[in-house]
Amino acid sequence: MPSTLNGVGSRWVLPNPDAEAVQALQGALGVPRVLASILVQRGYADPVAAERFLKPDLAHLHDPRTLPDYESAISVILGAKERKERIFVFGDYDVDGITSASLLQRFLSRLGFDVVAQVPERRQGYGIQESSVFAAKEVGAKVFLSCDCGSTAVKPVAMAREAGMAVVVTDHHELDEEMPDAHAVVNPHRADSQYPFKGLSGVGVVFKLCLGLARELGVPEHQYLRAFLDLAALGTVVDVMPLVDENRVITKFGLPQIEATKKVGLRALITEYSKTRRQQGPLKLYDLGFGIGPRLNAAGRVSDAANALRLLTTEDELEAAMLASAMEEANQTRRTAQERAIAEAAERIVEQGLDQRNAIVVLDPGWHGGVVGIVASKLVEMFRRPVFVGTVDPETGKAKASARSIPAFHLADAIHSMHPLVSGGGHAMAAGVSFDLACLEEFADRIHAYAGERLQPEDFLAQTRIDVVATRGELDVATVEGLAAMEPCGMGNPAPVFAVRGVRLTDVRLTKNENVVQLKFDDGSGRPVSGVTFSQAVDFLALSPNATLDVAFKPEVDTYYADNPRVKWTVSDFRVSNEQN
Repeated sequence: MPSTLNGVGSRWVLPNPDAEAVQALQGALGVPRVLASILVQRGYADPVAAERFLKPDLAHLHDPRTLPDYESAISVILGAKERKERIFVFGDYDVDGITSASLLQRFLSRLGFDVVAQVPERRQGYGIQESSVFAAKEVGAKVFLSCDCGSTAVKPVAMAREAGMAVVVTDHHELDEEMPDAHAVVNPHRADSQYPFKGLSGVGVVFKLCLGLARELGVPEHQYLRAFLDLAALGTVVDVMPLVDENRVITKFGLPQIEATKKVGLRALITEYSKTRRQQGPLKLYDLGFGIGPRLNAAGRVSDAANALRLLTTEDELEAAMLASAMEEANQTRRTAQERAIAEAAERIVEQGLDQRNAIVVLDPGWHGGVVGIVASKLVEMFRRPVFVGTVDPETGKAKASARSIPAFHLADAIHSMHPLVSGGGHAMAAGVSFDLACLEEFADRIHAYAGERLQPEDFLAQTRIDVVATRGELDVATVEGLAAMEPCGMGNPAPVFAVRGVRLTDVRLTKNENVVQLKFDDGSGRPVSGVTFSQAVDFLALSPNATLDVAFKPEVDTYYADNPRVKWTVSDFRVSNEQN
């Protein structure tokens, strides 16, 4: 079992690697010890698996024909083309749903299908509703094709079938015991699924289904991939899917396609974001998750998600520029509403003692429903426990909440256990729920009790997971450069965190930002190491001169002086060491 020790800001979870496996992998691949250790601990002790992980390739994409109901879905879609029937594509109002719907509309239209795509307004609620079926009927659709939703839409799917439509559900959310009676339910989470990877995003499922369709219709595969890897990567990253297996491949090869995209709407959005981007240069995953994604999401949060769908499907540069500008305005509105709700919710949680509960439920009809998910995420960071943040639907009077969690608590399972008191679902770490406002107290008490039965005191503590305890001087420039093979890093494949014991702090310098200090260390290698901390300025300033520390950090190569690159540490935590340099 991994051991733990207490840093200043968090509890460190130390690695316990299999030394023989590390040595064997190091010898087989010729990689540094630290990289071999990370690979072994993340499940890649086999040299073939490790090599495949370090060198993702488009050839590693799984066969789409192994998706559940693949043949049935393809049959319905191709039948619509043959009979010249209209397909109604219906997605969700977040980036995953919007990229899914735009991919389907673009791809099917290009192949000569009659297709209409729509995403709902947030006030209509998540997933397929009666209004969605009516909208499909109004446009004369004979096929209802969902994306990023539909796995639990038993009644709406039945309505669509009664109206004479064939229904194909493509989704990646957890399913209930009763599955909708669609012609096809393409979801890797199905209990009977033979698909090798369950972690696809909604757009990932669509991307793979359409890859299969492209092959069926003789579309050159390289053309299809070049055209749609951008949308697949964008939805995958912004929906915070695990960046392993196929998602690693999609993201690795999709990121450059976003940079080079020919989609005028996506280009316009990148241009708008670049006006306020802190660092120029090639786009990184950070830019997708915290720059481009939030602007697209803002349409669904505080405006109309249909604008985001139009942005990703338009061929008109003027319209694209106008829509991208509108996304920027919506994002500013979202930020204002978000900051206010975070401040109000945090104050109420402390005042009412909700921070002592196993799970927090907090609600206010004045909070904007489009930002409660982000607010919940921030509150989880503050209070280190599952959080449900809700508002009141003005039309139905029902409470609607978004939930975010900590690693030890599975939200979707918790919500499903409380049906019919509440309805909703989602993933382990993010979910949505609705319930009668009169049931607020009962729901809060039940989720508190449910969490209390499953969580241990240590689950509520902030953690820093150390991937490798490095020896002093081990992380030289060449070794740190080699860690780039771990990219892309994100959910499911986090950037490695290192610890070095017994380093001497030789300098602490203030910056213009009171929360940031520049650091200098002597790690015994004979060459000083620069560092920076964005979270513990006060703690470092309080240390005695030449304090000897154990330091947790992420390393990078500082190329400011191109002819003399050095390793720099971004420090996340430290403790006073009992070792001497």
